[in-house]
Amino acid sequence: MKELWLRLDPNIPQARKKELLQIAEEHFSVAVLSPEDLPLASGLKLKTASTEEHSDIRILSTRTGMGNTVPKNAAVEVVVKDRSDEEKVLQLAETGIRYVLVKCPNWKIIPLENLIARTRNKITLLADVVSKADAQIALQTLELGVDGVVLTAASPTDLEGVDKFDAQGKNVALVGGKVVGVRQIGPGARVCIDTCELLEPGEGMLVGSQSSGLFLVEAEVHGNPHIEPRPFRVNAGPVSSYVLAPGLKTRYLAEMKAGEEILIVSRAGATRTGHVGRVKIERRPMVLVVTEVNNRTFSLILQNAETVRLVSTATSTPVSELKTGDEVLLRVEEGGRHFGTLVAAEMVIER
Repeated sequence: MKELWLRLDPNIPQARKKELLQIAEEHFSVAVLSPEDLPLASGLKLKTASTEEHSDIRILSTRTGMGNTVPKNAAVEVVVKDRSDEEKVLQLAETGIRYVLVKCPNWKIIPLENLIARTRNKITLLADVVSKADAQIALQTLELGVDGVVLTAASPTDLEGVDKFDAQGKNVALVGGKVVGVRQIGPGARVCIDTCELLEPGEGMLVGSQSSGLFLVEAEVHGNPHIEPRPFRVNAGPVSSYVLAPGLKTRYLAEMKAGEEILIVSRAGATRTGHVGRVKIERRPMVLVVTEVNNRTFSLILQNAETVRLVSTATSTPVSELKTGDEVLLRVEEGGRHFGTLVAAEMVIER
């Protein structure tokens, strides 16, 4: 789980600071505050980090020396401009300090790669950033990413879209559904999503005809006598189907384009973010799959081919071999969606 910390722009008025802290409660865990701003966090579920001794996380100065009395939840800020600054972070990792906040004003990627590789599991490495774009880079650097980010914000706009960061690494709950019907329905415009990732057996994307019931469609990770595996590809269904994206929002398959983010999900419900490399839309014969979960019915349309498989708890089955009584994995939720965002209390009927 990545940690999200908020740093308030010191030049904004107090009322705006209070507003940002209230907005941040949903996705951020810690607010970095000056001692005089600590009262603004009173009554909020955010933890506080400051130089004040009584804050939840105390930010120490490396100049004062820490000796053998490092507080349990202590943090140090380091500006990394060259290798000597990287060495300071490595030395801090040996002191028992818990959090190190690094700001890279010049090179943004190489220093983080070095620090991630050398401090993994020794400290909680947080990248101090000024934009969501820099935060995204830091969270994905060296594949593993930093342990979290400290995002500076001056307005509510600066916090829009951070739900994608909050969702990184989170599991989604999958349940077993029983197949109650399989029927060929003729040709349609189907979408293949080719990613910039290599997917593993049991990994794929959550796709469905209804946003409230999304099926785990496996990537083309299995070989056969006629074609090599294409572990980057998910043959995802017709243009009208929903697909789950980062931030747990739904998109229409027809909307997806190269370079956009997509959510990759395993049969255990583990998630990771990938990017679309290309989208292929072609007319192919289709098949309708209908399932039941707790007396609720959900459907999915896929290309009728041996390489297109639905995932179950132990294996996966080609849709061309699927039959009544088989179990497949779905993500099921209540409520409706408005432009891809869940509205849990909304009554929506999807068939």
